[in-house]
Amino acid sequence: MAGRFGRSLAVSAIAITAIAAVSLAVVGNLLAFLFVGILFLLLIGMPVSIALALSSLIYVVLAGRPPEVVVIHRMVGGVNSFPLLAIPFFILAGALMNTAGITERIFEFAKAMFGWLRGGLGHVNVGASVIFAGMSGAAVADAGGLGTIEIKAMRDAGYDPGFAVGVTAASSTIGPIIPPSLPMVIYAVMAPNTSVGALFVAGFLPGLLMAVSLMAMIGWYARRRNYPRDQAFSMRRLVGSLGRATLSLGTPVIIVGGILSGAFTPTEAAIAAVFYALILGTVVYRTLSFGRLLKVSMDTIETTAIILLIVAGASIFAWILTSNRVPEHFAAWILQLTDNPILILLLINLILLVVGFFMETIAAITILVPVLLPIVTRPEIGMDPVHFGVMMVLNLMIGLLTPPVGMVLYVLSRVARIPFERCAAATAPFLVPLVTVLMLVTFVPGLSMWLVGIVYGAD
Repeated sequence: MAGRFGRSLAVSAIAITAIAAVSLAVVGNLLAFLFVGILFLLLIGMPVSIALALSSLIYVVLAGRPPEVVVIHRMVGGVNSFPLLAIPFFILAGALMNTAGITERIFEFAKAMFGWLRGGLGHVNVGASVIFAGMSGAAVADAGGLGTIEIKAMRDAGYDPGFAVGVTAASSTIGPIIPPSLPMVIYAVMAPNTSVGALFVAGFLPGLLMAVSLMAMIGWYARRRNYPRDQAFSMRRLVGSLGRATLSLGTPVIIVGGILSGAFTPTEAAIAAVFYALILGTVVYRTLSFGRLLKVSMDTIETTAIILLIVAGASIFAWILTSNRVPEHFAAWILQLTDNPILILLLINLILLVVGFFMETIAAITILVPVLLPIVTRPEIGMDPVHFGVMMVLNLMIGLLTPPVGMVLYVLSRVARIPFERCAAATAPFLVPLVTVLMLVTFVPGLSMWLVGIVYGAD
């Protein structure tokens, strides 16, 4: 998996170069060298963070302005951001939920709530992902944690393994849309004066809409394939599973409720979630041993370091783009093609979809926000940065379900023990409801901004 992922990263540089090709022709050869340098470093297997930072350093040296030490200062300044403190805590909270056995209780509660529907375990899969989305903020964590439980349960119940993988993959993308969301934290850092809390609130309704659309798709499949109802509805079973899961369900209440009520900032909510998960795992359920806690902590440190290195490298890269007015040149090129806001947004969505095929989400956000945000906020389009953030994250989540990168597909291929190609084919039909929701979110701002207006008093 690592080798295939590394090779696919090289292809991602082609998308970056294509996006900037027109503006590079205007700006000059030296800036073109910056993109060629990134392409070369990715082709020889360099991580994205090193490719960005090293290419930027070489550019500064060749340009002779400013002193090379500015590169370090810009990189340090890029990660010296209070919202980024939320990242390790949200990662740790999600990992603790999986390790402490909290996900099993969530799945049983979702099964009691939705298992009576035709194709019940498919609906349970989506419902559990919605609940878990309020804890982890990462699609891969959802796929790797809940996915193990969900795919086994659906296989044991006689569902087609491909269908089980497709539903699990598609539902995992809800995780970064419903708050909390790691990609939205990164977006807020890269987009000046954009509130993490507002982004979290804006993602709530689109996330629920994704769940409804996936359940509609599952219902259609269930009727077509004559999937049964997995169990009769039982209020006693529902109440019992709710009782067993009540403490587990307290985590999304703390995170989402605390942010929406204004009791917590997103970072404080992440810290509270970690503390709550530790109490559940060590004191209440007693499933979290010292060895497990140590492993979870080391995994969190590793994942956080990778993310922050990408942010640091992208910070100097974005500064070079901005200082050379690349976003303005790219915007001018877009507006030369068309001045129709609908066509411009469709073109931007297409660019994001193509980039999502080849690039990991965090890297795509850090590289593309400085280029695309100035375009959508121009008077010709007038999109709110918060609205664009939800659209961008949702778009890039679809990229997690598409080869050649498709990190969720790699995870589920390993979990389900079926070939990667079969995972991709089984997931493809579920892209239809997700792309439909993407179009609705893009062209109906109220889906994202209505709740923001209520919570924050915006117009």
